[in-house]
Formats: sequence, structure tokens, C-alpha cells
Amino acid sequence: MKFVQIIDFETERIDEMGELVQEAEKRSAGRDGGPTHRMLLQDRNTPNRYLVAIEFESYEEAMRNSNDPETTRMAALCTRPPQFTDCDVHEMTEIK
Repeated sequence: MKFVQIIDFETERIDEMGELVQEAEKRSAGRDGGPTHRMLLQDRNTPNRYLVAIEFESYEEAMRNSNDPETTRMAALCTRPPQFTDCDVHEMTEIK
């Protein structure tokens, strides 16, 4: 079952965070078990607050990814500890 992890975090260093994400995506390109989709959202009412929705093929793959040292490096750029919401995907529809 597909799985999505939603990460709610605050940072004043979003550009550095983006660089780390790009490095991690380059390293994991073509490798099994990494994220399949990622969406970064910025809260309009709280400018330093962001939400990231990351899709994986399974919960187990997401948990392996959570143990990656890059995850710790990204958390260090946050102004408060990130909050994680773990979701099983029951339905997904592309609306055109």
C-alpha cells in the first residue's frame, strides 16, 4: 500500500534545506526504496512554516528513509522539531 508522510516544520533556512533535499534526491536516483513524489508547501499565514508531503511505495520504505542521516541534517536546520504525520493512501486521483 502506498504511504505518505507529511512533515510539518519551521525554518529560516529554507534555501539550505532545499540544497540538502536536492543532494539526497541525486544520491537516491535510480535506487529502490526512496520517495516517489514530494510536494513542498509554504504556510501563507506563517511564512517560516512549511509542510512536505512525501510519497513512498510502502510504510517500510518510508521508515528506512527516516533513518537516513540526511533526515537528521535537515532537522538541524529547523527552528522547532519537525512533526510527522504518517498516512496510508486509500485513494489517489489526478484531477485535470
